[in-house]
Amino acid sequence: MNNRKSQYVVFAEVAYQLAQKTFPRYSHAKSPHLYTVPQLIACVLLMHYVRKTYRDMEEWLLASEAICQALELQTIPDHTTLYRAAKRLKVSKLDQMYRTLLDDWEVQEDQMAADTTGFSPTQASLHYLSRSGGLYKQYYKGGYMVGTKSQFILAAVSGLGPAPDIPFLAPLRRKAKRFARRRKYLLLADSGFDGKQVLPGELIPPRRNTGGIQRADRVERFELVSQARLDGVYGQRWKCETVNSVIKRKLGDEIRARKPLHRYREPIVKGLVYNLHV
Repeated sequence: MNNRKSQYVVFAEVAYQLAQKTFPRYSHAKSPHLYTVPQLIACVLLMHYVRKTYRDMEEWLLASEAICQALELQTIPDHTTLYRAAKRLKVSKLDQMYRTLLDDWEVQEDQMAADTTGFSPTQASLHYLSRSGGLYKQYYKGGYMVGTKSQFILAAVSGLGPAPDIPFLAPLRRKAKRFARRRKYLLLADSGFDGKQVLPGELIPPRRNTGGIQRADRVERFELVSQARLDGVYGQRWKCETVNSVIKRKLGDEIRARKPLHRYREPIVKGLVYNLHV
């Protein structure tokens, strides 16, 4: 008999430990106490990891004795209970889970790379959408700040596209700066983040207008990025692209939720599940 522990069991254990540090044990003193809030949150995160619906997750738990042991489940929650637990994953709680997880692992970075990626708002195939004339005009975007050394997601935000990446820069920088090893760290991003919010020293290529790059500060930043390309420093930005690829291959490139608020949160949840997977 192989004694190797399943990656799903390992994920469930780490998610359960994280949820215990973030959520209270019970939502109310007089609740039925059939299962704790951390147990339900761990089930929801695991549901995203294995890409199941709420009903499928209920059946999956019924067939997974090792998972139930890892989560200390005496009773299997039904799909409506899992749905109500998912509503507890508000953006503020998700940010707290990011911070707790990365602080526990003592993540400190000298370089951070920012990028965004789009998620389809439907699970229908592009072939079906093109044949039915139902191609979507909007999609959901996830913005991620990735540590180039650890390749963990240090911060995550979400929004709607098509839209420029500029509004993502300030919140990503604000959430991720706590994980900088030094006060002055190096931030890498592509030209989609170019705008007034760029700070001096950040390696973000300025976009060329029809008249070229004229302002002195933009010329200086262009030369700084050009030298960073030659030194191989700017190439570290591609690690954020790698993280985006892993998220889409492992967790899917579509938004599975139906309600707008849950759909808005899902790119942030995917980033947290990626960290737990890594």
